[in-house]
Amino acid sequence: MKNREFFIDSDGIRLHAKLDFPERQAEKYPVAIILHGFTGHMEEDHIRLLAEALCEKGFAALRVELYGHGGSGGRFEDHTMLKWLSEIMDVIDCAKAFPFAGELYLLGHSAGGLATVLAGGMRNRELRAIVPMSPAINIRDGARTGNMLGVPFDPENIPDELYFPADGDVGAGRMLRGNYVRVARLLPAEAAAEAFDGPVLIIHADTDETVPVQCAVDLAPHFSDVTLTITEDDTHCYDRHLDETIREIVSFLEDVRDGRHKKS
Repeated sequence: MKNREFFIDSDGIRLHAKLDFPERQAEKYPVAIILHGFTGHMEEDHIRLLAEALCEKGFAALRVELYGHGGSGGRFEDHTMLKWLSEIMDVIDCAKAFPFAGELYLLGHSAGGLATVLAGGMRNRELRAIVPMSPAINIRDGARTGNMLGVPFDPENIPDELYFPADGDVGAGRMLRGNYVRVARLLPAEAAAEAFDGPVLIIHADTDETVPVQCAVDLAPHFSDVTLTITEDDTHCYDRHLDETIREIVSFLEDVRDGRHKKS
């Protein structure tokens, strides 16, 4: 696998990106854009190993770190889903412009999975298929009810700042501005799902403690061509069955690419 590391400009914000190529050369490659989640980055196992597996099957994999995450510009506390979506639009435009780009696929984990759903509805005609992995619809729902990712607040009086402890360690936590909540509560996930008519794979663990599996169960019927795969006894990042999860995703995308996918 060969790779290239570079930055994508998005309205003055530099987005850190890595483009992984298959070993065998071709004039055109299908390009899989892979997005991380809230507090995540492109080198997490479930992102990096997925990119490697896709390259082995002839896909180019474009991993991107979004606003305030990893090596990209912007401060974490200032990011919102609107900023992420604007950047994803620019990333899709960048991928379309690659001279070797064939069909485009969008994959995202957790908050990146929620962003994948939203971007799919916005760029329906340009994305061959999407894969929301453990899509964090509970970010939107928690923003409405006043408990987002375990942090309680008054939803009628959203604070200017929220503090998110890291794994129970208050000293290692992150601050986030209230604008994240104000944006999140109005995200139209179901309408975006209904606007995307291509193949969709939603993959989610039934014992996910970060994003309840019910998020995937409730979202799935809003897509017109969806495969919902629920893995048993796994974590939010598929730590117990990562190999099987990656095989499921790669097999789905191969079937779509090679014309074997049958509409569900």
